Amino acid sequence: MRHLIQIVPGRGVRLFERMVRKEAELARLKRGTFFRCGSRDATCATWSHVVYRGRVRFQRSAGDVVTVEVKARRKAGDGWQLLQAFVGFMDRHFGESIRDINIQFRE
Repeated sequence: MRHLIQIVPGRGVRLFERMVRKEAELARLKRGTFFRCGSRDATCATWSHVVYRGRVRFQRSAGDVVTVEVKARRKAGDGWQLLQAFVGFMDRHFGESIRDINIQFRE
């Protein structure tokens, strides 16, 4: 199961950069459940979760909108856990900076 998410930040918020910095800060403190994997790029990043198998790939789009693909690797019924973990992470750390979150469900 794949979930496509579009995150629209508030006016003047550079959400992609803040997400990358927050993950690096949590990793440095040996905290957090998401960790960066894959190649490093200025416009996209890939994260994995320490418990839920799968990946979260996100990239910066026009207007500082962040486009996210959440793809679980386990059986079809487990995808919601990775999605829930990612949305919870975004709410905890950036809830005041987010204007809209749109989620599309894909097979």
